[in-house]
Amino acid sequence: MDIDRTALARVVAVINGKGGAGKTSITANVAGLIANSGFRVLAVDMDPQGNLAEDLGYTSSDIDDEGRALSAALAFGQPVKPVQGVRANLDVLVGGHHLDVAAAALAMAKDQTKARLALARVLEPIAGEYDMIFIDCPPGIETLQTAAAAAARWALVPAKSDASSRKGMLDVARRLDAVVDLNPGLDLLGVVLFGTGTSAHRIKDDARSRIVETLGAEDAVLTTTIRHSEATAHAARERGQLAYELEDEARKGPAWWQIRRGEASASGGAPRTAGGVAEDYHSLAEEIVARITAAEQAEQEVPA
Repeated sequence: MDIDRTALARVVAVINGKGGAGKTSITANVAGLIANSGFRVLAVDMDPQGNLAEDLGYTSSDIDDEGRALSAALAFGQPVKPVQGVRANLDVLVGGHHLDVAAAALAMAKDQTKARLALARVLEPIAGEYDMIFIDCPPGIETLQTAAAAAARWALVPAKSDASSRKGMLDVARRLDAVVDLNPGLDLLGVVLFGTGTSAHRIKDDARSRIVETLGAEDAVLTTTIRHSEATAHAARERGQLAYELEDEARKGPAWWQIRRGEASASGGAPRTAGGVAEDYHSLAEEIVARITAAEQAEQEVPA
Protein backbone atom coordinates (compact mmCIF):
# COMPACT_ATOMS: atom_id res chain seq x y z
CA MET A 1 0.00 0.00 0.00
CA ASP A 2 1.35 3.40 -0.98
CA ILE A 3 1.09 6.01 1.80
CA ASP A 4 1.66 9.71 1.20
CA ARG A 5 4.31 10.30 3.84
CA THR A 6 4.39 14.04 3.22
CA ALA A 7 0.82 14.20 4.56
CA LEU A 8 2.01 12.49 7.75
CA ALA A 9 5.16 14.59 8.20
CA ARG A 10 4.02 16.05 11.53
CA VAL A 11 2.58 12.96 13.16
CA VAL A 12 4.12 12.26 16.58
CA ALA A 13 3.64 8.90 18.32
CA VAL A 14 3.93 9.30 22.10
CA ILE A 15 5.10 5.81 22.94
CA ASN A 16 6.67 3.66 25.65
CA GLY A 17 6.35 -0.08 26.27
CA LYS A 18 5.67 0.56 29.96
CA GLY A 19 2.50 1.93 31.50
CA GLY A 20 2.49 4.94 33.83
CA ALA A 21 5.31 6.72 32.01
CA GLY A 22 3.26 9.84 31.23
CA LYS A 23 2.16 9.19 27.64
CA THR A 24 -1.43 10.35 28.04
CA SER A 25 -0.61 13.37 30.19
CA ILE A 26 2.03 14.54 27.71
CA THR A 27 -0.24 13.94 24.71
CA ALA A 28 -3.13 15.89 26.25
CA ASN A 29 -1.13 18.80 27.63
CA VAL A 30 1.22 19.31 24.68
CA ALA A 31 -1.58 18.95 22.13
CA GLY A 32 -3.74 21.34 24.15
CA LEU A 33 -1.01 23.96 24.47
CA ILE A 34 -0.07 23.89 20.79
CA ALA A 35 -3.76 24.13 19.86
CA ASN A 36 -4.18 27.00 22.30
CA SER A 37 -1.39 28.87 20.48
CA GLY A 38 -3.44 28.82 17.27
CA PHE A 39 -2.32 25.67 15.46
CA ARG A 40 -4.80 23.01 14.32
CA VAL A 41 -4.08 19.84 16.28
CA LEU A 42 -5.47 16.30 16.29
CA ALA A 43 -5.05 13.95 19.26
CA VAL A 44 -5.47 10.25 18.50
CA ASP A 45 -6.30 7.98 21.45
CA MET A 46 -5.03 4.51 20.51
CA ASP A 47 -5.32 3.17 24.06
CA PRO A 48 -8.23 0.84 24.97
CA GLN A 49 -8.14 2.38 28.46
CA GLY A 50 -9.23 5.68 26.89
CA ASN A 51 -7.60 7.82 29.57
CA LEU A 52 -7.24 10.75 27.18
CA ALA A 53 -10.97 11.29 27.73
CA GLU A 54 -10.33 11.93 31.42
CA ASP A 55 -7.50 14.38 30.77
CA LEU A 56 -9.58 16.32 28.23
CA GLY A 57 -12.83 16.06 30.17
CA TYR A 58 -15.17 14.23 27.80
CA THR A 59 -15.51 10.90 29.64
CA SER A 60 -19.06 9.46 29.36
CA SER A 61 -20.19 12.49 27.35
CA ASP A 62 -22.10 12.36 24.06
CA ILE A 63 -18.84 12.39 22.10
CA ASP A 64 -17.30 9.47 24.01
CA ASP A 65 -18.01 6.40 21.87
CA GLU A 66 -15.24 4.51 23.74
CA GLY A 67 -13.30 3.92 20.55
CA ARG A 68 -16.08 2.40 18.44
CA ALA A 69 -15.55 4.61 15.36
CA LEU A 70 -11.74 4.42 15.47
CA SER A 71 -11.88 0.65 15.93
CA ALA A 72 -14.11 0.25 12.85
CA ALA A 73 -11.77 2.46 10.85
CA LEU A 74 -8.70 0.45 11.85
CA ALA A 75 -10.24 -3.01 11.46
CA PHE A 76 -12.48 -2.51 8.43
CA GLY A 77 -11.18 0.59 6.70
CA GLN A 78 -14.27 2.66 7.38
CA PRO A 79 -13.80 6.44 7.11
CA VAL A 80 -13.63 8.26 10.42
CA LYS A 81 -14.45 11.83 11.35
CA PRO A 82 -12.61 13.32 14.35
CA VAL A 83 -14.63 14.84 17.16
CA GLN A 84 -14.23 18.56 16.69
CA GLY A 85 -13.76 21.33 19.22
CA VAL A 86 -12.74 19.36 22.32
CA ARG A 87 -10.69 22.50 22.88
CA ALA A 88 -10.22 25.46 20.57
CA ASN A 89 -8.31 24.13 17.53
CA LEU A 90 -8.09 20.65 19.11
CA ASP A 91 -9.93 17.65 17.64
CA VAL A 92 -9.81 14.05 18.86
CA LEU A 93 -10.10 10.53 17.50
CA VAL A 94 -11.67 8.95 20.58
CA GLY A 95 -10.26 5.77 22.10
CA GLY A 96 -11.58 3.23 24.55
CA HIS A 97 -12.33 -0.44 25.07
CA HIS A 98 -13.63 -1.03 21.53
CA LEU A 99 -10.02 -0.78 20.38
CA ASP A 100 -9.47 -4.26 21.83
CA VAL A 101 -11.59 -5.51 18.90
CA ALA A 102 -9.40 -3.63 16.44
CA ALA A 103 -6.25 -5.02 18.06
CA ALA A 104 -7.55 -8.59 17.69
CA ALA A 105 -8.62 -8.01 14.09
CA LEU A 106 -5.24 -6.57 13.13
CA ALA A 107 -3.40 -9.43 14.83
CA MET A 108 -5.40 -12.02 12.87
CA ALA A 109 -5.30 -10.22 9.52
CA LYS A 110 -3.91 -12.27 6.65
CA ASP A 111 -2.28 -9.20 5.13
CA GLN A 112 0.03 -8.00 7.89
CA THR A 113 1.41 -5.17 5.79
CA LYS A 114 -2.08 -3.76 5.51
CA ALA A 115 -2.62 -4.32 9.24
CA ARG A 116 0.55 -2.45 10.19
CA LEU A 117 -0.47 0.47 7.97
CA ALA A 118 -4.04 0.60 9.32
CA LEU A 119 -3.61 3.87 11.25
CA ALA A 120 -1.56 5.48 8.48
CA ARG A 121 -4.43 4.71 6.13
CA VAL A 122 -6.93 6.27 8.57
CA LEU A 123 -4.88 9.46 9.05
CA GLU A 124 -3.69 10.04 5.49
CA PRO A 125 -6.94 11.59 4.12
CA ILE A 126 -7.48 13.89 7.14
CA ALA A 127 -3.91 14.82 8.07
CA GLY A 128 -3.92 17.85 5.78
CA GLU A 129 -6.51 19.52 8.01
CA TYR A 130 -4.01 19.69 10.89
CA ASP A 131 -0.68 21.30 11.66
CA MET A 132 0.27 18.53 14.09
CA ILE A 133 -1.07 15.13 15.11
CA PHE A 134 -0.25 13.40 18.40
CA ILE A 135 -0.92 9.69 18.97
CA ASP A 136 -1.37 8.46 22.54
CA CYS A 137 -0.11 4.87 22.29
CA PRO A 138 -1.11 1.96 24.54
CA PRO A 139 1.66 0.53 26.73
CA GLY A 140 1.55 -3.14 25.80
CA ILE A 141 -0.62 -3.97 22.79
CA GLU A 142 1.80 -4.83 20.00
CA THR A 143 -0.57 -4.45 17.04
CA LEU A 144 -1.78 -0.99 18.07
CA GLN A 145 1.72 0.21 18.95
CA THR A 146 3.02 -1.04 15.63
CA ALA A 147 0.21 0.68 13.73
CA ALA A 148 0.99 3.94 15.55
CA ALA A 149 4.70 3.68 14.78
CA ALA A 150 3.97 2.91 11.12
CA ALA A 151 1.84 6.08 10.87
CA ALA A 152 4.23 8.46 12.60
CA ARG A 153 7.12 10.60 11.40
CA TRP A 154 8.39 11.08 14.95
CA ALA A 155 8.52 9.00 18.13
CA LEU A 156 8.41 10.87 21.45
CA VAL A 157 9.27 8.59 24.37
CA PRO A 158 8.24 9.58 27.91
CA ALA A 159 10.27 7.82 30.58
CA LYS A 160 10.72 7.90 34.32
CA SER A 161 14.12 7.64 35.93
CA ASP A 162 13.72 3.99 36.96
CA ALA A 163 15.20 0.96 35.24
CA SER A 164 11.84 -0.42 34.11
CA SER A 165 11.15 2.73 32.10
CA ARG A 166 14.49 2.32 30.35
CA LYS A 167 13.48 -1.26 29.57
CA GLY A 168 10.29 0.17 28.06
CA MET A 169 12.47 2.26 25.76
CA LEU A 170 14.11 -0.87 24.43
CA ASP A 171 10.65 -2.22 23.66
CA VAL A 172 10.00 1.01 21.73
CA ALA A 173 13.25 0.57 19.80
CA ARG A 174 12.16 -2.92 18.74
CA ARG A 175 8.74 -1.60 17.73
CA LEU A 176 10.33 1.11 15.58
CA ASP A 177 12.64 -1.42 13.96
CA ALA A 178 9.63 -3.57 13.13
CA VAL A 179 8.12 -0.89 10.87
CA VAL A 180 11.23 0.61 9.29
CA ASP A 181 10.56 -1.33 6.08
CA LEU A 182 7.17 0.41 5.74
CA ASN A 183 8.10 3.72 7.32
CA PRO A 184 11.80 4.42 6.68
CA GLY A 185 11.44 8.10 7.61
CA LEU A 186 10.40 7.35 11.21
CA ASP A 187 12.83 8.96 13.63
CA LEU A 188 13.25 9.51 17.36
CA LEU A 189 12.16 13.01 18.35
CA GLY A 190 13.52 12.47 21.83
CA VAL A 191 13.04 11.05 25.31
CA VAL A 192 11.39 13.23 27.93
CA LEU A 193 11.88 12.53 31.62
CA PHE A 194 8.50 12.49 33.34
CA GLY A 195 7.44 12.63 36.97
CA THR A 196 10.78 13.67 38.44
CA GLY A 197 11.37 15.68 41.60
CA THR A 198 12.32 19.31 41.05
CA SER A 199 15.36 18.94 43.31
CA ALA A 200 16.42 15.47 42.16
CA HIS A 201 19.26 16.79 40.00
CA ARG A 202 21.60 13.84 40.54
CA ILE A 203 18.83 11.33 39.72
CA LYS A 204 17.91 13.22 36.56
CA ASP A 205 21.53 13.52 35.46
CA ASP A 206 22.08 9.82 36.06
CA ALA A 207 18.91 8.93 34.14
CA ARG A 208 19.96 11.14 31.23
CA SER A 209 23.40 9.54 31.00
CA ARG A 210 21.92 6.03 31.12
CA ILE A 211 19.41 6.86 28.40
CA VAL A 212 22.13 8.35 26.20
CA GLU A 213 24.21 5.22 26.79
CA THR A 214 21.23 2.98 25.95
CA LEU A 215 20.26 4.82 22.77
CA GLY A 216 23.75 5.87 21.68
CA ALA A 217 22.83 9.48 20.91
CA GLU A 218 23.89 12.56 22.87
CA ASP A 219 20.79 14.55 21.88
CA ALA A 220 18.38 11.70 22.62
CA VAL A 221 17.05 13.31 25.81
CA LEU A 222 15.05 16.53 25.65
CA THR A 223 16.14 19.38 27.90
CA THR A 224 12.68 19.73 29.45
CA THR A 225 11.59 17.47 32.29
CA ILE A 226 8.06 17.19 33.67
CA ARG A 227 8.04 17.49 37.43
CA HIS A 228 6.14 15.20 39.77
CA SER A 229 3.02 16.62 41.39
CA GLU A 230 0.42 14.19 42.69
CA ALA A 231 -1.96 17.03 43.57
CA THR A 232 -1.91 18.52 40.06
CA ALA A 233 -2.18 15.11 38.37
CA HIS A 234 -5.16 14.17 40.54
CA ALA A 235 -6.92 17.51 40.04
CA ALA A 236 -6.37 17.38 36.29
CA ARG A 237 -7.95 13.94 35.90
CA GLU A 238 -10.79 14.65 38.33
CA ARG A 239 -11.74 17.91 36.60
CA GLY A 240 -10.83 17.07 33.03
CA GLN A 241 -8.54 20.08 32.88
CA LEU A 242 -5.05 20.54 31.51
CA ALA A 243 -2.22 21.92 33.62
CA TYR A 244 -2.36 25.39 32.07
CA GLU A 245 -6.12 25.51 32.68
CA LEU A 246 -5.54 24.64 36.34
CA GLU A 247 -2.88 27.36 36.45
CA ASP A 248 -5.37 29.91 35.11
CA GLU A 249 -7.88 28.82 37.74
CA ALA A 250 -5.29 29.13 40.50
CA ARG A 251 -4.45 32.68 39.44
CA LYS A 252 -8.10 33.65 39.64
CA GLY A 253 -8.44 32.16 43.12
CA PRO A 254 -8.19 34.05 46.42
CA ALA A 255 -4.86 35.10 47.88
CA TRP A 256 -3.50 33.14 50.83
CA TRP A 257 -4.07 36.06 53.19
CA GLN A 258 -7.74 36.25 52.20
CA ILE A 259 -8.11 32.61 53.14
CA ARG A 260 -6.18 33.15 56.39
CA ARG A 261 -8.48 36.03 57.38
CA GLY A 262 -11.56 34.02 56.56
CA GLU A 263 -12.49 36.37 53.72
CA ALA A 264 -12.42 33.52 51.19
CA SER A 265 -12.41 29.75 51.06
CA ALA A 266 -9.66 27.55 49.63
CA SER A 267 -12.09 24.76 48.82
CA GLY A 268 -12.21 23.84 45.15
CA GLY A 269 -9.13 25.87 44.29
CA ALA A 270 -6.48 24.56 41.92
CA PRO A 271 -3.29 23.08 43.43
CA ARG A 272 -0.45 25.53 43.96
CA THR A 273 1.84 23.21 42.01
CA ALA A 274 -0.25 23.61 38.84
CA GLY A 275 1.77 26.64 37.74
CA GLY A 276 5.07 24.80 37.84
CA VAL A 277 3.70 21.77 35.98
CA ALA A 278 2.10 24.05 33.38
CA GLU A 279 5.45 25.80 32.91
CA ASP A 280 7.10 22.42 32.27
CA TYR A 281 4.52 21.54 29.62
CA HIS A 282 4.92 24.97 28.00
CA SER A 283 8.66 24.34 27.75
CA LEU A 284 8.14 20.83 26.39
CA ALA A 285 5.70 22.02 23.72
CA GLU A 286 8.15 24.71 22.61
CA GLU A 287 11.04 22.21 22.49
CA ILE A 288 9.02 19.70 20.45
CA VAL A 289 8.01 22.33 17.91
CA ALA A 290 11.58 23.65 17.75
CA ARG A 291 13.05 20.19 17.12
CA ILE A 292 10.56 19.38 14.37
CA THR A 293 11.03 22.79 12.75
CA ALA A 294 14.82 22.45 12.82
CA ALA A 295 14.62 18.99 11.25
CA GLU A 296 12.32 20.25 8.50
CA GLN A 297 14.62 23.16 7.75
CA ALA A 298 17.62 20.84 7.61
CA GLU A 299 15.80 18.57 5.15
CA GLN A 300 15.00 21.55 2.91
CA GLU A 301 18.64 22.59 2.86
CA VAL A 302 19.84 19.19 1.64
CA PRO A 303 20.66 19.40 -2.10
CA ALA A 304 18.30 17.44 -4.32
